[in-house]
Amino acid sequence: MIKLFLDQPRLTETHARATLFVFTLLRPDRPVLIMATTHTMRTIGSMPAKFVPRKRVRTRPSSNGYHRVALIHGEPEHKIDEFMLYSDDDEDEDENDGEEEESSHDGGGYIALGGVPHHPSHSHHTVRRKQTFMQKYQPLSRNFADYVLTRSRGCSRLEHQYINEEFGTRHMLTTGMFRERPIPLNRINKVFCSQWLSDHQIAMGTKCNKLMVYDVNTRQMDIIPSLRSSELLRPLEQQCGIHSIEINPSRTLLATGAQHSTDIAVYRLPTLDPVCVGEKAHSDWIFDMCWLDDQFLVSGSRDTRLSLWKIDDEISEMDESSNLPNYGHIKPVKVKKCNGAEKVRAVIFNPNFVEIVALSLNAYLHVWDANRFVQKMSRKLPHAMENVCLTRKEDSSLYAIGSKSHTTLLDPRTLHYVRKVNARITGCGIRSVSFHGDILTIGTGVGAIMFFDMRAGKYMESTMNSGRAVVLKCTKGWVSPDDQYHDVFHNVEYTPAVYTHCYDWSGMRLFTAGGPLPASLKGNYAALWC
Repeated sequence: MIKLFLDQPRLTETHARATLFVFTLLRPDRPVLIMATTHTMRTIGSMPAKFVPRKRVRTRPSSNGYHRVALIHGEPEHKIDEFMLYSDDDEDEDENDGEEEESSHDGGGYIALGGVPHHPSHSHHTVRRKQTFMQKYQPLSRNFADYVLTRSRGCSRLEHQYINEEFGTRHMLTTGMFRERPIPLNRINKVFCSQWLSDHQIAMGTKCNKLMVYDVNTRQMDIIPSLRSSELLRPLEQQCGIHSIEINPSRTLLATGAQHSTDIAVYRLPTLDPVCVGEKAHSDWIFDMCWLDDQFLVSGSRDTRLSLWKIDDEISEMDESSNLPNYGHIKPVKVKKCNGAEKVRAVIFNPNFVEIVALSLNAYLHVWDANRFVQKMSRKLPHAMENVCLTRKEDSSLYAIGSKSHTTLLDPRTLHYVRKVNARITGCGIRSVSFHGDILTIGTGVGAIMFFDMRAGKYMESTMNSGRAVVLKCTKGWVSPDDQYHDVFHNVEYTPAVYTHCYDWSGMRLFTAGGPLPASLKGNYAALWC
């Protein structure tokens, strides 16, 4: 059965051009999605604009207490239902009560289009009538045309608007509209992290320690110079590449790895001018970092330590007076060891509970108090192998940890297991996870991207092929055909690992990147799905 969600019975020509008709296949196992919602706030009067006065018809009540109905005459847009019903009791109240009393009775003298009358024999209190009236006839529109027109008028003060960000993503996935557009990277070795800088720029960090920016429109790749530390006598074997790119909440600063893998580098957005280098905090590779606010940054390293950094306004404005790029060097505010951790692999910040959550390779989740920078607790995870990626939902209501064959969902309040999502491919090695609304995106080590529907509690299924799960399969990219490659993939088809993926602001484009899963192989993979 196909249902057309359309609030207004008849639209003008302007509405018709802007309206997006949303069709949803109604099935018991598939939740109904709303694309956009517009809630109009009442400023003058107590009745919404879509209400019309009652037609007063003087007839005697029938035996069952109901009255003869009156056909609505008027504009065609008012014809939601062909009849309106009302009772004598309500008419008497309307004639006897004053304006003040009338407004307190939920709009006495008015009835909503398509309204259902109350039987006279039923006694209703005023409070109960008001609740029923508001639930049925509140000025709420789920018409996409209302959303577009309200936004164009700039009436955000009078109307609350909401658009479902995942609606387009879900529609494109279930209908098979995503198409892979490979991005050539030449001889770059393994892309570990990525972030959308704008609607046409993507920043990515590689194992060969390069920070690159790809322009989607011009298809050009720019390499951003790495920032050097003040100490130049560090051994080269400490280089492991850039594993993290993070942008602060105001999107004015970008933090990533410096030229040495034990230091951090901070750039200014959107120009990517250097700001500072953070050093003398870690003795091993930095695997991840997260912003607490616009100034404070936390980094996690393989040396089991967490470091707190502060980027002052004076530091971020140092180079503005000079025409040449200039940056400073800072030291951490505080460095602490994460008790019970073995190689901190991922770090996130939960603003709801003001907590820092760190994931270690020995299958433990560590919770820190962000205000005092003190470790609070540690939690053993159910799956011990290859816990390498951690993310949280946009509203910080759920954590997701990827392991070798499972994705574990935890409640941030208690760290109890909400669900264990088994990978559709056993032993695939989950390398990246992210939430986009109620869609959990899972990047694997075998070149497959899977999508778990949190609302339905199962992997997303295609509407084109009934019963078939939605899976995006990546192309091979480039891999160095050396002796090690032939030893590892002898008589086995090569597929790249998806180390990173990220959606743009609209959810209509998905960037995926990675490379060979074995550490000894050299190669790369990058593509834009749209």
